[in-house]
Amino acid sequence: MKLFDVYPLFDINIVKGKGCRVWDEQGTEYLDLYGGHAVISIGHAHPHYVEMVSKQVATLGFYSNSVINKLQRQLAERLGKACGYEDYQFFLINSGAEANENALKLASFYNGRTRVLSAEKAFHGRTSLAVEVTNNPKIIAPINDNGHVTYLPLNDLEAWTREIAKGDVCAVIVECIQGVGGIRMATAEFMQGLRKACDETNTVLICDEIQCGYGRSGKFFAHQHLGVRPDMITVAKGIGNGFPMGGVLIAPKFTPVYGQLGTTFGGNHLACSAALAVLDVVEQEGLTENAAKVGAYLLKELKLLPGIKEVRGEGLMIGMEFDAPIKDIRLKLLKEQHVFTGVSGTNVIRLLPPLCLSMDEADEFLLRFKKVLA
Repeated sequence: MKLFDVYPLFDINIVKGKGCRVWDEQGTEYLDLYGGHAVISIGHAHPHYVEMVSKQVATLGFYSNSVINKLQRQLAERLGKACGYEDYQFFLINSGAEANENALKLASFYNGRTRVLSAEKAFHGRTSLAVEVTNNPKIIAPINDNGHVTYLPLNDLEAWTREIAKGDVCAVIVECIQGVGGIRMATAEFMQGLRKACDETNTVLICDEIQCGYGRSGKFFAHQHLGVRPDMITVAKGIGNGFPMGGVLIAPKFTPVYGQLGTTFGGNHLACSAALAVLDVVEQEGLTENAAKVGAYLLKELKLLPGIKEVRGEGLMIGMEFDAPIKDIRLKLLKEQHVFTGVSGTNVIRLLPPLCLSMDEADEFLLRFKKVLA
């Protein structure tokens, strides 16, 4: 049997990681400024993370959600304190797409509506409803194209409030910093206007923090830069530092009903151990503050480099837009300078490094990047 060939792959086999560096099977070392799609939050193979996951798998790797799992309760309490949402409820699943699926499903249970507003260039996942609210027709199969979604320009408050005022919108879903969409940022005026319009019409406001959350922006959640409290917050990626995990933070106004939502693997013992280890390291090593500090430095320095049309971002979520396709620049960074980066479309390079990226490593990246741009 062969693999189903849906991924265009670099001819590199990564076999080892440590902190912000990875190594291929030939022993070549790479600086990781991408973190495997913003998944690696506390660094590769962090010793505390390794210890906690190893101890847990040696004790109990899994049991179902039909019994008490005190690790889930511990994680919910710790996360609530860490992010400032202690009064919210927490539902655990396995991925970002699942988080958005369940948030939208719960929103529809809540107000009985079926229409969703999503932003142009949005990416919210590849499963049924998550892919429908993703603004990319190439990945929306006919079976997913069910007419639930209206796409609107990010930050065009008038357009969004006009649709919300019709009274038939179930939910509004927004990435406050778009990832796949090219590190485009929602404004405070826009988000606060959405919050007001949603309150007036009993519409559910969902912030997708799957890529921009968990300390990456320099605050725990990106929307916390903008002065709003969503009804639901979806998380994944950095929550488990590579262990598959997702979750939905749910406002107190939503009342849970037995059987309404469910999952086999979500919130399993191993996943919770990984997530607790991440919170330990984020807090003990001040990684959110580090993301703010090192990110601000990178943003300032990158704006001084020639040939870049625009530099956007917050914390360690940075996009560099060029006037021309960046395929060759990214390939040179990887093959000649041994730096992993990401892309958005054809003209934007994305930086999503582990939150432990040091100033020295930032300078190392800048030096290598300058060589490619020269």
